[in-house]
Amino acid sequence: MPYTPYLVEKGASHSFVAEAKPPTVTMPRIKALMTGSLPGFIDVVRNLNSPALLEDNVITQAKAAGKRMIFYGDETWVKLFPQHFVEYDGTTSFFVSDYTEVDDNVTRHLDKVLKRGDWDVLILHYLGLDHIGHISGPSSPLIGHKLSEMDNILMKIHTSLLSEERENLSPNLLVLCGDHGMSETGSHGASSMEEVNTPLILISSAFERKPGDIRHPKHVQQTDLAATLAIGLGLPIPENSVGSLLFPSIEGRPVREQLRFLHLNAVQLSKLLQENVPSYKKGSNPAPAQHPASTEQQG
Repeated sequence: MPYTPYLVEKGASHSFVAEAKPPTVTMPRIKALMTGSLPGFIDVVRNLNSPALLEDNVITQAKAAGKRMIFYGDETWVKLFPQHFVEYDGTTSFFVSDYTEVDDNVTRHLDKVLKRGDWDVLILHYLGLDHIGHISGPSSPLIGHKLSEMDNILMKIHTSLLSEERENLSPNLLVLCGDHGMSETGSHGASSMEEVNTPLILISSAFERKPGDIRHPKHVQQTDLAATLAIGLGLPIPENSVGSLLFPSIEGRPVREQLRFLHLNAVQLSKLLQENVPSYKKGSNPAPAQHPASTEQQG
């Protein structure tokens, strides 16, 4: 994937290793990404027949704010968010032996949709890598070809967004992530390091990058994405989110804005704690006594 490491190492981006909590299967992980909460093992049972997601989430907040969202890919998203997309085309993940048509059905929309300016959020969920893993494992010779295909798609999207920005001078955000990893045998669902460690890359011309600026991927939680996307889109953080704002994404903003964003996250987490811990008591520490000298200086 030559283009993706280039963006990570030299481009205007921030890269992370995001930990996905078990169960590492698709539906619970989508819920974690969009709600910031921690789905339980009951969601494994629901994975093949996902009901609509009623819990507060980024997609519902975006729709309420009038954002126009388009989706192509794994139909689990359409089941979770049945009335949220102005345009969608879902592909089934049931036929695990298919690792080409499921992805081609996503990519065939790209050229047309990237030329249009009538959407705010575009979500693409590719299935091919997952299916190859199930068929022949992560060491399959098919993996390299699929990764190359995904790299070319990322390059197509990124260059298209940069071209658009030159016209409207408004930065976009491109998020590359995985819902879960893959074990040494190509499966997923458990808690091995290979299954829970997922890539998370945020790419935007809004991020500053100085020549020679070397950044090593930080380890974060997969649930951190919901709070980060909500703040980036100017939306309320989902009420059950346990995630923290990914601070590198705002470190180029004025300090006053950074503090405001961190305060929003802190208030949301404090409210969540208060509602879910019966013994919670808000701190009431008295203000520290002020030294006379500092009082005079202030005066």
